[in-house]
Amino acid sequence: MKIWAHRGASFEAPENTLAAFSRAIDSHAFGIELDVYAVDGERFVFHDRYLERLTASPGRLLDLTQAQVKGLKVFGQQPIPTLREALEHIAGRCHVNIELKGDIPSQSLLLDIDYVLEKALFQPEQLLVSSFNHHWLQRLKHRRPNINVGALTTCCPLDYCDFASRLNAFSVHVDVDFVTQELVDDAHRRALEVYVFTVDEGHDIEELHEMGVDGIFTNHPSYAQKIIEGLPGINRSPLWHY
Repeated sequence: MKIWAHRGASFEAPENTLAAFSRAIDSHAFGIELDVYAVDGERFVFHDRYLERLTASPGRLLDLTQAQVKGLKVFGQQPIPTLREALEHIAGRCHVNIELKGDIPSQSLLLDIDYVLEKALFQPEQLLVSSFNHHWLQRLKHRRPNINVGALTTCCPLDYCDFASRLNAFSVHVDVDFVTQELVDDAHRRALEVYVFTVDEGHDIEELHEMGVDGIFTNHPSYAQKIIEGLPGINRSPLWHY
């Protein structure tokens, strides 16, 4: 089962920062999931629409200029990276899932992807673009048919994973509260990988492993890896996250 570091190793370092990505790489995670918004002509790695939780600043991310975003720090510690900065830092050392949180022009996103494929040691199969907005993914696939996309859902649809098949997606990403054996089996019949978010508890990790899911998104990749490896002495206390 693949371990995706959710916003990097966000249990250990400020989420969606280069520090969190370094911790994820050190933990030998299969991949890093990061979130992207387009702001003032640039793509920034940041999760929330509003700034307060992560930067203790008022207002919305989308209302800022590039210079203003670059002046902020996550939890007062780490700057907000651009997508290119994040990918150059990761430098092909693991897979990356770019989750689109806002409407990013496909051409701009593909320019970033092409740049790091040339400059930052990535192979095309290492990059996955995902979103809850399947229209954005469809638009991206029309422009670049061979790009891997992952379709997110927080439900268990009546037709299971048909929505992802219609997108010609690589993977379906499902909320841990709604994943079922029937959904997993349907995805695999359609040659889709199944990734489940956000999974930090040992019992959930074990159950999903038995269910046959292909990967999980977790805030604590080193902990998840130990659970999967069956190592003794793991602290099973809850890991709080937003």
